[in-house]
Amino acid sequence: MSKRKFTQAVRGQHAVDGAGVRLRRVLGYRTIRDFDPFLMLDGFDSSNPEDYIKGFPWHPHRGIETVTYLLKGDIEHGDSLGNSGVIGDLQCQWMTAGSGIIHQEMPRASERMLGCQLWINLPKKDKMTRPAYRDIRQQDVAVVSEENAKVRVLSGSYKNNKGAVKGEYVKVQYLDVDLDPDSTWSYAETPNDQTMFLYLIDGTLAADEALENFEEKACAMLMTASSPDSSEFDEIRVKAGPDGARFFLIAARPLQEPVAWGGPIVMNTQEELNLAFSELESKTFIKHDKPQEF
Repeated sequence: MSKRKFTQAVRGQHAVDGAGVRLRRVLGYRTIRDFDPFLMLDGFDSSNPEDYIKGFPWHPHRGIETVTYLLKGDIEHGDSLGNSGVIGDLQCQWMTAGSGIIHQEMPRASERMLGCQLWINLPKKDKMTRPAYRDIRQQDVAVVSEENAKVRVLSGSYKNNKGAVKGEYVKVQYLDVDLDPDSTWSYAETPNDQTMFLYLIDGTLAADEALENFEEKACAMLMTASSPDSSEFDEIRVKAGPDGARFFLIAARPLQEPVAWGGPIVMNTQEELNLAFSELESKTFIKHDKPQEF
């Protein structure tokens, strides 16, 4: 069987966002082409509430989906459509901003805040779809226990276990893999025509052919197929270091569409961006008063 190769490691850089939240921006403007349709990935890991307690007060989004997944922590959230809730340990919030939503995310002091937020670009034809929220609880997620690993299926499917979300606009494979120390793990369920990367959130992981060059946490590892335009299924094989590895396997078919990005809004043209910000000023940004239900 052919194998996907580990071709790029992206560590990003420390950043401050929201009202003063310290995080690590792993994916962003510079990685749009290689990681299409994934726009941004912010990782957070702190035992000091001062790093994140100021949170992300009310702000708009349009044209994207945001996926916030916590291994540990506590985040309150609310939006302009009246939704509200709390993301806790092993919980996820999957938000489709679509035509426009205004929301806030306010972390609460925790023993440790460990997780990430991923931005998924919406196809041009779906940019202005009705907004939607999905709160994924721990009990909603299928867990596959293997000899050396435990795999949680947030989205997509794995070994005939369906994810809590199927992806209405972009079919995303999102697996949370907890791999035992010094163990190897193989995977071959994603077609070659999809972008695939591993986000190492804790521990160390080797993905090179020799399985001996270990990457450290807060790293996005791009896995490239031997025939990227085919629908074949190349295998990936990884190995955890002496303290194990916790990583997310994330994949989806690239959109290959123009990207016009202005802060929290992502469209296809500058004219669409200008219109969005004009509508914010004129208070006509919100197009729907009720979220879509799936």
